[in-house]
Amino acid sequence: MTTDDADRHGRTGRYIGRSLPRREDDSLITGRGRYVDDVRLASALHVSFVRSPHACGRIVQCDVSAAVAIPGVVGVFTGADVGHLGSLTVNPVLETVNPTPYPILAGERIMAVGEPVAAIVATSPMAGADAADAVAIDVAPEDAAPHTDRSIACDPLLPGQTSNVALAQTWLSDDVKTAFEQADFIAQIKLNHPRLAPSSLEPRTVAADVEPDNGKLTVWLSTQTPHRARGELAGILGVDEARIRVVAPDVGGAFGMKASLYPEEVFVAWAALTLRRPVRWTATRGEDLLTATHGRGTASAGQLALTRDGRFLGLKADITCPLGHWLPTSAAIPAWNAARILPGPYMIDAVDISTKGVVTNSAPVGIYRGAGRPEAAALMERLVEEAARITDIDPVEIRRRNLLPGDRLPHTGPTGIVLDSGDYPAALERLRELADYDALLAARDRRRRKGELAGMGLAFYVEPSGRGWESARVRLDPDGGITAATGGSSQGHGRETAFAQIVAEVFDVPPETVRIEHGDTDTAPAGIGALASRSTAIGGSALRQAAERVRERADRLGGINETVEADVIYENDGEAWGYGCYLACVTIDRETGVTTVDKLFCVDDAGQLVNPMLVEGQIMGGVAQGLGEALMERIVYDDDGQLLTGSLTDYALPRAADMPPIVMSSLSTPSPFNLLGAKGVGEAGTIGAPTAVLNAALDALHPLGVRRLDMPLTSESVWRAIAAATTR
Repeated sequence: MTTDDADRHGRTGRYIGRSLPRREDDSLITGRGRYVDDVRLASALHVSFVRSPHACGRIVQCDVSAAVAIPGVVGVFTGADVGHLGSLTVNPVLETVNPTPYPILAGERIMAVGEPVAAIVATSPMAGADAADAVAIDVAPEDAAPHTDRSIACDPLLPGQTSNVALAQTWLSDDVKTAFEQADFIAQIKLNHPRLAPSSLEPRTVAADVEPDNGKLTVWLSTQTPHRARGELAGILGVDEARIRVVAPDVGGAFGMKASLYPEEVFVAWAALTLRRPVRWTATRGEDLLTATHGRGTASAGQLALTRDGRFLGLKADITCPLGHWLPTSAAIPAWNAARILPGPYMIDAVDISTKGVVTNSAPVGIYRGAGRPEAAALMERLVEEAARITDIDPVEIRRRNLLPGDRLPHTGPTGIVLDSGDYPAALERLRELADYDALLAARDRRRRKGELAGMGLAFYVEPSGRGWESARVRLDPDGGITAATGGSSQGHGRETAFAQIVAEVFDVPPETVRIEHGDTDTAPAGIGALASRSTAIGGSALRQAAERVRERADRLGGINETVEADVIYENDGEAWGYGCYLACVTIDRETGVTTVDKLFCVDDAGQLVNPMLVEGQIMGGVAQGLGEALMERIVYDDDGQLLTGSLTDYALPRAADMPPIVMSSLSTPSPFNLLGAKGVGEAGTIGAPTAVLNAALDALHPLGVRRLDMPLTSESVWRAIAAATTR
């Protein structure tokens, strides 16, 4: 990875804008981190789940008698024991057409392979596993919604339903018909995203205990949203929220998978309350692949109306997202983002955009790093590449003619989004200079004349950074000590480092003197959590506002002998929109179909950077996950709803050797919509990289007549495309 010397990081203060080392790393790399599985609870009971081997069916009988008799088993529970519990709240960003159940344990019907049917609570994991094997489940199988990875089911799932569409929305402009009638060309594409497994290093894990004197429930949870988890637990369990404490200690990655509350986690909390004993559960990797939320899986189709000289006139898009058999809190976000972000950074006012989420007999699908942003960018950028092809206009040039200029921002798009600030053409020009675009084109063409399959692909993106509020509390003690508490959380981002820099900047003290608190609902102020690239833009702004208020009060008081404290709930004025553009160079082996990413160039604008080193790390991590989608990752179900990729033997993840050289550059246009001027960047690589690679692969195969590929670009799928084109 290299970074060009012309990078601009925004205003650089004494600490903001500086690449300071991560303060978290010493404890983590020396084994002093504390994850949920490190929480010691005396005589804790262990939960094992009995999971359905069927994708759809009616439970005829669940015989637990043999399991109850196994030594070490404290209790065996079925759907009848927890059927009275409540449901999870779903963020209503789209209209809910058909609500789905939220079974803690399956009741009368099975909805997916791996759905918990019974739960064993035992004194050891081994006893629990033995008891789980002894449970006899008799299921009358029913036909599951079809599950090929190239189609999304549209069959009803539940009795009485006429459609399995659960969420939907449409944006329609009055002039879209005219735009298409006036077009000289209409570019059109279809695109399927693979379903992905977030695969954080730390799997889902939860431990719960009840204080004997007051009955307060403490839940240690590997989560992105501790306060939201507490609220949802209170509602589902029917317990006063004040009687519940949720603690998120060190969290080993999340990527959206840990943003919602799972049935297994609810069961552990309920069991602790019911048995008055400490209870815990840690998922295996197989359980996470089988039942944790997946990402992507979207099927989309689009049409772009344009003139002969490459001016975009109108856009039509139809997006379908799989949801699985129950809806996590953020279930609607991918379908919402994949549609509302369109047409991205381009000047298009006439649109006909529809999106929907459909229920399927599978694991739930939720937010995964990007959450609809990669899907929107892929659809738009594939259309732009197709437009460049049919008009014979260079891909950089056709984008330049249609990007919103800086003086048009803020800009309200046809779906109602407000793009806040930036200079999109300048970012494109920076990428062109960074990559030496004309030289790359010449080199590609020389290689093609030798018979090599070489290609280049571009992708421009815009990235919303969340909206709404976040909380902060800052305290200045008489001895000069500073404590800053945030309602946000951290899952390995280096959040404590960046937050300390923000507070230290206000007080003009070294960041190491600032103590950061988060993740404990008893000590941190109520907040939203780490989602949607919002933590720095909104959470950081909240900390800055609280710190400024404390500093102002302390300055007025002069020499103080008392604690000065400020609590704030900060709400941004609108979403901050990061943006950028990526260029990928690839080589495809004609004989094997192996696609190699030779080099990747990227330019990103994340507004005011607090710590440029952390930003570079976020971009690199995002690129790695983006390349996983582009080249190898895919959850596969067969037509009976059986998971075929249930282990890391079958589900491929990128390794260090798969990473290409990355050349980074940046712009910095502060957002006017938050106090810091920051924009999100945590999802940039997952948005820009996969589409740039896909466009590059199609460019490489264009001389053979290949016009469509879907990710992942496995050697088999690319070889088949080459063979089919050669046959034609």
